[in-house]
Amino acid sequence: GTTVMEVLGGDTSNVPYLLSDMAADSVGLLDHLGIEKAHLMGASMGGMIAQTIAIEHPSRVLTLTSIMSNTGEPGYGEPSPELATVLLAPRPTDREGIIESGIAIQRAIASEHFDEVRTRAVIELAYEQGFNPDGVGHQLLATLAAGSRAEGLARLDLPALVIHGRQDKLVGFSGGQRTAELIAGADFLAFDDMAHDIPRVHWTECADAVSALINRAA
Repeated sequence: GTTVMEVLGGDTSNVPYLLSDMAADSVGLLDHLGIEKAHLMGASMGGMIAQTIAIEHPSRVLTLTSIMSNTGEPGYGEPSPELATVLLAPRPTDREGIIESGIAIQRAIASEHFDEVRTRAVIELAYEQGFNPDGVGHQLLATLAAGSRAEGLARLDLPALVIHGRQDKLVGFSGGQRTAELIAGADFLAFDDMAHDIPRVHWTECADAVSALINRAA
């Protein structure tokens, strides 16, 4: 399909902020906290940001864990067309409507292990902490305008772990496969029954894999 960069004509001046800006924010936080180097983990867009930090600020990164993310290259880790109707539906503006809409979206992208009680609690907490409907669009633009990270990922020289579910309809499984392929020596943990979620049944295995990665860097 047509990439958003083609639609934008390569002009990102109207995009409020880019992944590089969010990567720089993260490094700014490390500076503020006095942390010289960190073990990075990010999921979905967070994975894209973590990859960007590793590429643009390599001296600050000890290990990289990229979960249900992609490389920014067209054709890898793209959303399935069936999700478009759910994701592009008009969003309610009242508290209860926003929460119900959020649950519907999470259910659409989740695996068979979908936990509605926990999802509702997380969405309610997120709403109470601050609701900015424009933020969703801005963040989507940031990911779409970022372009390919393939060359940068291929240059990385650090212990890395990629985790992805084969059922992922939001960021297709090929996104994780390609990420692991590009980062030299990366470990790849694939789950048959995971979608765009990290089901509780896999928390222990994921935590163990991250611990092993961190121990390798020690």
